Amino acid sequence: MGHRIFLAGASGAIGRPLTRLLVAAGHDVIGTTRSAEKAEQLKVLGAEPAVVDVYDAEALAAAVAAARPEIVIHQLTDLPAGVDPARMAEFAVRNARLRREGTANLVKAAIAAGARRLVAQSIAWAYAPGPLPRREDDPLDRNAEGLRAVSVGGVIALEEAVLAAPLEGIVLRYGRLYGPGTGVETAAAPAVHVEAAAKAALLAMDRGSAGVFNVAESCEALSSEKAERELGWKVG
Repeated sequence: MGHRIFLAGASGAIGRPLTRLLVAAGHDVIGTTRSAEKAEQLKVLGAEPAVVDVYDAEALAAAVAAARPEIVIHQLTDLPAGVDPARMAEFAVRNARLRREGTANLVKAAIAAGARRLVAQSIAWAYAPGPLPRREDDPLDRNAEGLRAVSVGGVIALEEAVLAAPLEGIVLRYGRLYGPGTGVETAAAPAVHVEAAAKAALLAMDRGSAGVFNVAESCEALSSEKAERELGWKVG
C-alpha cells in the first residue's frame, strides 16, 4: 500500500530520481519547488507539485498540512549544479542558512501535519578528524574553522532539529554527489551516485530505526555498513 509523501526539494538532483522511484512504487508524492517551470516537470514525473519557499514558514506549513503526509522527505539544498569554486563561499553560507532555517520550518510543519517520519539529507564529510573509517556515532567537526565551520554548523543544526523532533527522524549522511543534475561525473571519496542516494531515501521511508546513516560507496574514510544492514541499501 502506498504512502502519502511530502518531498521537499523534489526538483533537485536527488529529488528528481527519488520522485520517479516513489511514483513507480505506488506512493502519492507532493513535491516542492520554487519554480512554476519546474512544477510542470514534476507533473511529468507523476508528482503533485507544490510551489512554495521553505523560508516562508506560514506557506510551507499550509502546503504540508494540505498534503496530509505520512512521511516528509527533506532533499533541499541551495547549491546549484557545477558551482564555480570562486563562489563556493557564497553558496556555503546560503546552504548553511537553508539547513538551519529551512529545516526548522519543515520540521515544525511536519509535526503540525501529523507526519510519522521525517527523512533528511545531510553530508558524510563533516566528521571530526579521527580513526578511519568514520561511523555514525563518531563526533562531527564542531571545532572546524573558516568555510568548513559554516558548512558543519549548518549540518549540525539540521541534524539536531530532525533527531530531536517528536517523530521518527532519519538522517542520511550522503557522500559527495555525482551523476545527472550535479554537474559532476565523478566525485572524490566519500562519494555516491544520485540514483543510489535516492534509493537510500526510498528505503528509509519504511526501514531503519530513528537515527543517522552514512550513505556512500565503499572507501577507506567512511563505513556505510549500518545503512546496508538496517536499510538494505547497497550501491548499484
